[in-house]
Amino acid sequence: MSFAGEVKQEVALKVMEGNDARAELSALIQMTSSLSFSSRGITILVTIENAAVARTIYRIIRERYQADVELFVKKKMNLKKNRIYGLRILSKAPYILKDLGIYSSRGLLEKPLAKIVHSDNNARAYLAGAFLAGGSVNPPEKPSYHLEITAANEAHAEFLIRQLARFYIPAKTIERRGKSVVYIKAAEKIADFLRCIDASEALMKYENIRISRDFANNITRLNNMDVANEMKSQKAAVSQLEDIRILEEAGRVPYLDDKLKDVIALRKEFPESSLSELAAVYERRTGITVTKSGMKHRFVRIHELAVKGRKNDPN
Repeated sequence: MSFAGEVKQEVALKVMEGNDARAELSALIQMTSSLSFSSRGITILVTIENAAVARTIYRIIRERYQADVELFVKKKMNLKKNRIYGLRILSKAPYILKDLGIYSSRGLLEKPLAKIVHSDNNARAYLAGAFLAGGSVNPPEKPSYHLEITAANEAHAEFLIRQLARFYIPAKTIERRGKSVVYIKAAEKIADFLRCIDASEALMKYENIRISRDFANNITRLNNMDVANEMKSQKAAVSQLEDIRILEEAGRVPYLDDKLKDVIALRKEFPESSLSELAAVYERRTGITVTKSGMKHRFVRIHELAVKGRKNDPN
């Protein structure tokens, strides 16, 4: 089972009641169903690929409305041959749709009425239903973090974004194959979403893998920085030794002040050490504190004298 499937399985198994169950079902029905009209009246047809989600819809319909529901299963006509789970709600369709806040005297609504997400718990339940109906999330092992919900329409996408904002989860929308898709890219906010819909086991797995991977990436990044800094220090040391060679060949070293003589002696003794390491040795030997910047300034002065000496060299 995919990670998204694991999330849906966990959320679908949680039993919601009262207005939370209504909010969850409102999202599920709006995003997975269609209506058919006949002499028998209005029928709601629900189709979905996840068996656990189909059971959730069936349970709430039967418990809340005592409606007549007909179940069926069929296979998709493709190579994967996934099963499609269907429910035909044969009675009380107008009442159910009105109670779910997606039907009024004006007809079917593009987004549910505000009463459906009156409380924060209602909003969490609605988002859980929306993810069950049209959500997906990349597994935490993947290099890119991504969670999305395919909305019923553009107005519904904006409605989802407003519900997410209630829990400080910023989301954006894109159009894909004529459909509005709400998506979240930030790893921490995806974790917040999983927490919001009470997918605690999936959240723990997600965070454990994400934190371990991010830690490994940070270690690699730090190691790369250390290597780069080491190479930079080595390059600077080679250049400094060359400056010292020029001054020695020109016979200028004995005439330099003691501070410059000291760092020249240190560099020759420790040809691969960094400026910080040289500063530490200098302090241990002399009792005088010199910063890395101060050490660098002395080598800059040595370089200036070497450049000047090179220009004055008749050869």
